[in-house]
Amino acid sequence: MADIGMPKARVLVVDDSSLVRLYYRSALEQAGFVVEQAINGIEAMERVLSESFDLVIVDVNMPRMDGFTFLRSLRSSATDVAMLPTLMISTEAGLEDVAEARRAGANFYLVKPVAQTELVRHVSVLTGAAM
Repeated sequence: MADIGMPKARVLVVDDSSLVRLYYRSALEQAGFVVEQAINGIEAMERVLSESFDLVIVDVNMPRMDGFTFLRSLRSSATDVAMLPTLMISTEAGLEDVAEARRAGANFYLVKPVAQTELVRHVSVLTGAAM
């Protein structure tokens, strides 16, 4: 039987750690989200410019293009992706890190480790998905 409910929200997880990507993917897919992955900001920009997503979860510290640079690039895009909701999740816990994330364009900032229920709750709110 076909699922005739609301389309599932598509989330792009951007993190250079395969274990973190797997954890987020598992938690979010169990909650009904469709999850895609990228390993750095460059790959993430390529994905958001060529595919449709409802939210991007992004780490700060990544090779090639870090999360802050990715967010600034995303927000300065001349396309609709500039308004894409973003959730930054990092081990960086200082107030300056949170402030930098906001300046770069993050909608929300969480500090790792993030509990599965907290992750799902924030993703649900940022995508407008029913809980």
